[in-house]
Amino acid sequence: MDDFLMTLHGRLPAEANLVWSPYSVASALALVAAGARGRTREELTRVLGAPPERLRLAEAAAPGDAEIRVANVLWARAGLPVKDAYRQAIAELPGAAFRVADFAGDPDAARRVVNAEVEKVTEELIQDLLPPGSVDRRTAAVIANALYLKAAWRSPFAERDTRSEPFHGVHGRKRVPMMRRTGRMAYAETEGWRMAALAADGEVAVEVLVGPDPAGAPPGLDVLRRLRDSARHVSVALSLPRFRVESRVSLGETLDTLGAGTAFTGDADLSGMSAEPVHLDRIEHKAVLDVDEAGFEGAAATAVVMTLSAFTPGRPVEFRVDRPFLVLVRHPRTEAIYFAARITDL
Repeated sequence: MDDFLMTLHGRLPAEANLVWSPYSVASALALVAAGARGRTREELTRVLGAPPERLRLAEAAAPGDAEIRVANVLWARAGLPVKDAYRQAIAELPGAAFRVADFAGDPDAARRVVNAEVEKVTEELIQDLLPPGSVDRRTAAVIANALYLKAAWRSPFAERDTRSEPFHGVHGRKRVPMMRRTGRMAYAETEGWRMAALAADGEVAVEVLVGPDPAGAPPGLDVLRRLRDSARHVSVALSLPRFRVESRVSLGETLDTLGAGTAFTGDADLSGMSAEPVHLDRIEHKAVLDVDEAGFEGAAATAVVMTLSAFTPGRPVEFRVDRPFLVLVRHPRTEAIYFAARITDL
C-alpha cells in the first residue's frame, strides 16, 4: 500500500495539518473496482497499485489484540439490479453488508442513515461523512467504508514525564505538551530523514518521520523503504508531541488528475456491479487520529456516491520531534496503512 499512499498523499492539500486513511480509501475503491470492467477497472487498479484482491484488506482488518472495527456497506436504491456475483465478491470483505436505501423517495433521510452507521462504527469520531446535498434523487448507490482502530503502546509514555516544550511549526513557535520516553525502538536515518517506529498492540507500528523540508513534505518511496530496511532496534530518547488531528477531503478531482477519471463519466463501465449503467459522482473522506501517552485512537470513513448514467549508536539517540512531522500507522505484516498524518502546527 506504500505506492497508493505516495500516489494519493502528494495530491492532497499541501498546507496545514492533514490526516487520511489509505486503508479506508483503498477499501472503498476496491469495492468499486470489484464491479468495474475494461478501462475503468484498469485505471482504478493503476491508482491502487495492485488489483483489489491483492491488497490483503481482510487480513489487515484483524490485527491481533488491537481494537478494530471495519464496515464495508453497499447502499443501493430500491430496484437497482445489483448482480449476485458482485454481492458475493463484496461479501468477502470485513464488515460487508448490502442494504437498500430510499434515495429516490427521501434522499436526505437516506444520507442520514448512511452517516448514522458510520458514526456507530467509528465511535462517533466520524460524523456527517456525507454532507447535506451530497445525495439526491438521482443517487443510485453509495459505498461506505468505515474504520475504527484503537491500540495501546507496548511501552507507554509516563504522563509525569510530559512537559510543555516548544514546537517550531510552519506558522511559528508554540509550546505544546511533549511526551518523553527513552527505550529500545526501531530507528533509522538516511538522506536527511529520521524515523522512529513505536510498537503498539495488534502488531501495529506507528512510524514518526522528520525530514529536511520545514513544511513537512513526505519522503520519496525509495527513501521510505530505505528507512524501513535499515531500521535497527536501538535506545532512543524520543520526544513526541501529544496531538489530535482531523481532516475532510473530497477525492473526485484527485482521482481524475491521477488518471482514474473514467469512473466519473458516462463512459464508466461498472457492469460487474449492476446491469443498469451507473458512474461515480463524488468521493467523500474524513479521518481523525488522536495520539497520547497511552496509545492512539483513529477513525476514518470513505463514501463513494454513484449516480445513474543503519544506524546503531552506542548511547540513546535523541529524537526530538519539535517541528513538522509525518506519522504512518501501519500493519507491517500485511503492509496496510491505516492512517497517514502530516502535522505542521500544534
